[in-house]
Amino acid sequence: MDRICLTLLLFVAVAMCRADTNNSSGGLLLPTDAVDSVLVPPENSDGGFSSLDSMLNWAISNSDPEKLKESAQAQQRLSPSELQKRQMEIKEIMEKTKMPSDGELMKIAISDLNNKSASLEDRYRALQELLELVEPIDNANGESIMDLHKLGGLVVITQELNHSDPGIRTIAAWILGKASQNNPIVQQQVLELQVLSKLMKMVKSDSVEEANKALYAVSALIRNNAASQEKFYAEAGGWMLHDILRNANLDIRLRKKAVLLLADLAAYQLENVDRDGPPFFNDRDLLKSVVDLTASPDLDLQEKALVAIKSFLQLRITEALVFRDFCALGNALNRMKQSLHDLMADEYQRDYVMDVETLRIEVEQIFHKKLVKQ
Repeated sequence: MDRICLTLLLFVAVAMCRADTNNSSGGLLLPTDAVDSVLVPPENSDGGFSSLDSMLNWAISNSDPEKLKESAQAQQRLSPSELQKRQMEIKEIMEKTKMPSDGELMKIAISDLNNKSASLEDRYRALQELLELVEPIDNANGESIMDLHKLGGLVVITQELNHSDPGIRTIAAWILGKASQNNPIVQQQVLELQVLSKLMKMVKSDSVEEANKALYAVSALIRNNAASQEKFYAEAGGWMLHDILRNANLDIRLRKKAVLLLADLAAYQLENVDRDGPPFFNDRDLLKSVVDLTASPDLDLQEKALVAIKSFLQLRITEALVFRDFCALGNALNRMKQSLHDLMADEYQRDYVMDVETLRIEVEQIFHKKLVKQ
């Protein structure tokens, strides 16, 4: 390891400090493609480096300063041909330890999942690798997700939704959610695999994590997508969300996801007024279950409920009198006002409380305007 560290440091040092008579730029330059792909892991380690700086930092921390000084002095006496030979040695090291591309890593993980004899541990590892590989998709890394589909990744992942182990199903749903998020192409690809109904059934799982990741995947699949929303409504998705909201015993994260999805669906309807809204948007029990969330001790859940109420109030299909008489929205907003006033005393959350109060006032104003119109 010391030899590698010294070789790397000395070569770069000499290349930067000593003029190479065959190089008009004044120094012996390491090829850009080699630098970008450099990977010099310590012994018995899976680590690596993605840049020259990180490579040098590691080499410095793993080298003997005295040996480095002595060798550096010797390196400065090397001839141009000897320096060129050293450059080739460095390039060979980097080529041997070159990091696989995302596509190559995907192929390995997908192959493991397609292996019927793969152990449960191997399946977990493969799914975790795919989960990490789809992480950058939100940052416009469309190439990775296209590779995933072309390589048959989406198909094999959806098959894992039927696995007997809830942990495997959970990670599979998580991957589908991440891959589909804000990506209409992937939404359509996953939708064509007929997994929406399966994911909706998983939302009812006794496993808290499975239920949460399944609803996360459902939300990612149908958000801002008219075709998938129609399938969601046809599968009684609205009533599924209603059941979650009215059951206070369920995990609060699941209830937050449910009310946030309702808010998104209502907001999408507002942006597409030419489309007929689903009948459940005007269901009194559903609206009341949302209004009742404003009494939750969890401020984040209260805020999400306000966001949903704001959108529902602006829908033409909803009635102001239902909000007033059946849902008791006026009383709920007044109680919330007092509760938020009390929370203002806590300086650590005062700013957040003020933001929620601003939203509450906005909802109250929209509610009063709707009452006047009706």
